[in-house]
Amino acid sequence: MNFNNVSKRIKDIKFALLSPDEIRKMSQVKVITPDTYDDDGYPIDKGLMDLHMGVIEPGLRCATCGGKVDECPGHFGHIELAMPVVHVGFVKEIKTMLDSSCKVCGRIKLTDEEIENYKKSIEDLNFVRDDPEIIDIKLRKITDLASSREICPHCGSESPKTIIDKPTTFREGSIKITPKEIRERLERIPDDDLIFYGLNKDSARPEWMVLTVLPVPPINVRPSITLETGERSEDDLTHKLVDIIRISQRLRESRDNGSPQLIIEDLWDLLQYHVTTYFDNQTAGIPPARHRSGRALKTLVQRLKGKEGRFRANLSGKRVNFSSRTVISPEPFLSINEVGVPERAAREMTVPVTVNAFNIDVMREWVKRGPNPENNGKYIAGVNYLIRPDGRRVKITKDNAEENSKRLDIGWTVERQLNEGDIVLFNRQPSLHRMSMMAHTVRILPGLTFRFNLAVCTPYNADFDGDEMNLHVVQSEEARAEARIIMKVQEQIMSPRFGGPIIGAIHDHITALFLLTHNNPLFTEEETLHMTSYMDISRMPEPVIIDGKRYYHGRDIFSLTLPPGLNVKFKSHLCSGAKDKCEYENDPNDIYVVIRDGKLIHGTIDDEAVGPFSGVIVDKIFRKYGPDAAARFLDNVTRLAIGFISYRGFSTGIRDYDIPEDAISRIDEIANATIEKIDKLVDAYRRGQLQPAPGRSIEDTLEVEILAETGSVRDESGKIASSYLGLNDPSVIMARSGARAKMLNIAEVAGMVGQQSVRGGRLNRGYSGRTLPHFKENDLGAYARGFVKSSYRSGLSPTEYFFHSIGGREGLVDIAVRTSRSGYMQRRLINAFEDLKADEDRRVEDTLGSIIQFKYGEDGIDPTRSDEGETIDIDYLAYDELGDEQ
Repeated sequence: MNFNNVSKRIKDIKFALLSPDEIRKMSQVKVITPDTYDDDGYPIDKGLMDLHMGVIEPGLRCATCGGKVDECPGHFGHIELAMPVVHVGFVKEIKTMLDSSCKVCGRIKLTDEEIENYKKSIEDLNFVRDDPEIIDIKLRKITDLASSREICPHCGSESPKTIIDKPTTFREGSIKITPKEIRERLERIPDDDLIFYGLNKDSARPEWMVLTVLPVPPINVRPSITLETGERSEDDLTHKLVDIIRISQRLRESRDNGSPQLIIEDLWDLLQYHVTTYFDNQTAGIPPARHRSGRALKTLVQRLKGKEGRFRANLSGKRVNFSSRTVISPEPFLSINEVGVPERAAREMTVPVTVNAFNIDVMREWVKRGPNPENNGKYIAGVNYLIRPDGRRVKITKDNAEENSKRLDIGWTVERQLNEGDIVLFNRQPSLHRMSMMAHTVRILPGLTFRFNLAVCTPYNADFDGDEMNLHVVQSEEARAEARIIMKVQEQIMSPRFGGPIIGAIHDHITALFLLTHNNPLFTEEETLHMTSYMDISRMPEPVIIDGKRYYHGRDIFSLTLPPGLNVKFKSHLCSGAKDKCEYENDPNDIYVVIRDGKLIHGTIDDEAVGPFSGVIVDKIFRKYGPDAAARFLDNVTRLAIGFISYRGFSTGIRDYDIPEDAISRIDEIANATIEKIDKLVDAYRRGQLQPAPGRSIEDTLEVEILAETGSVRDESGKIASSYLGLNDPSVIMARSGARAKMLNIAEVAGMVGQQSVRGGRLNRGYSGRTLPHFKENDLGAYARGFVKSSYRSGLSPTEYFFHSIGGREGLVDIAVRTSRSGYMQRRLINAFEDLKADEDRRVEDTLGSIIQFKYGEDGIDPTRSDEGETIDIDYLAYDELGDEQ
């Protein structure tokens, strides 16, 4: 009967404890000697490398199954312990059972009536479907009630509470309970009471939590390695097992020879220590077991848990084939959808092509090229491997390429090298949102770095100070189609977080576009040709004839990037403090941007127009014309910006922050006046004349008043400095256009740094009653509590520098704490949501079919297709913001 097509489902999974008998049954050898290999390098019988537990040496065969190295799965052995020891993983459970059961009769300390009632409530629980935490809480309530009673309701015996001396020592009062006594007490617990401890009587007995037999894992779980010197180096688990066998033998000999009780107890404790650190070498309360070199041993728990453990490093995430990783660098002439791949990487990475009747001739030509075809320095993809229908892999070399191209047949697979136009996935870690991994098309470029357009930095959170990124070559046709349709960069322009564009022009692009369009300057024909030569366009703007020469307006040049028919009006980044209504013809500050029928007729292009997170123009183009047009606009607008700025030039230096002496004097005067005000406030506080603000203490009132003074003096100094720094100043241009920084930063460089704060208040900790030792005790003045009168340009005094570094340290610590906490929270959320899916009706369900949400996100809206989170009518394209029909 053929069962190949029979569908099977797991009914349930039972978790059990291994009994001593089961450990002995599954064992193939009783290990009695701590040695591993004899002088000839052959595994010692009944030693830790006994051939019954498997083989790791070529040429040897397993004594249990007869298999060679690659055939034998490995087999368990066992060690008979001289005395019982507590399993460190079950300490809490053992304490619960000792506390809640009678030490004489073993029954749980509940009355017969309570036992019947609780048993029914536990039997009503569904251990498969119910939340494990809820089950655990219910069981804990029952055992806590039993633990609270010292007198047994069944036999009347007294059972005091048990105390744990970390990690595995149990006491009753001052008397230590040995593992042997613990085992005897757990043996008395009847099967019928095990339900209250969450144990199944058929598969787990509590006394099995105290070990008498230790399983020895197969050799291929703990293989030894041969060093260059020829010496063998054993695995950490083998090291621990050697210690366990040695101490167990010494304990057995001491016990059998009638040694003093003190020596036996010391050896018993040592055996307990070795078994505990064999399971978990980071157990609190005991020192970790170490290698001869001083390195802490990596034992069972350390192999499993944490980022480097089996689950996270080898199962949840693992190293994969067809991927490469290198440093990234910028390339403004690539499209946002492209990635520049070094030739060296492209030669290594392969794409499988199945040979069929339609492509066999082409594939034969490819195979004939070999792995490294030359074409006058130009890159041509070759072939690295052929895979025959029987699964055999043939490596293509220069010598066998011709012969293999003739042998190639339908049904074979050709693993060709990466070629221009191939689709690949590009990723920057940490991958925190959907846009951390996007699909790009390949461009093969010289050099050794991956390159991409600077506009794509924002979604990847990438910069070029040494960042590395990963590139994955997609291996199947279905995956390639999905990558092109769903994952391409142009499909990710709209962020699912806020429903606006996350990809846009940045930094130099914005500065260049600002200078190109602010006050609509004129450019000569030569300058215009230089700028437009960078773009993928087929037209020139309308010229303006002056003295017989052709000139072109900056706004007209920018309009070349816009699709025809685009209409939009919005406030630019310059609009701070602007009036709401504006006849743009009389708008001297270019506050309003007006685009009509695909032409910029007024305003300045800046961060608000084309930048990430705001990008009104990018947003409108994406919504009205689609992803292709948005990508084309971004490619052209960034190229235009680079073309402009490479011709005009743009730089900044410390002289940009020079302000006249009289301005510096004015800032000095207001700073001194503020310090005097603060001194008066402190004086009033000390004399008890300061009136507390409603709901605040006098101390809080003083701090609030001082912070208000220091805040206003910094703002005032910023205004004074800014009044001398206009739109001719490169730093101001960057700040006002939204390209980089803010006017506050410029004010701190030119004017005054101002009050430093920790947790929203002035600095107040350090030495007893003062922040630094050279201030007077209880000095509440401005300088003693972190006020920085200097500017960055003039330089900070040593005290100011110290206070400033304290304020900066808080920011660094905050970032580090936030990063780790949010990373862990995201990991928990991903694990919690991994089995959820949205069905065809936009309902969110889990794998069992339970409905989590009747509508995805409670409103059924895809955030990337919403208008910054708001629901939009599908007919929104009919009218634009100017009210003109499109």
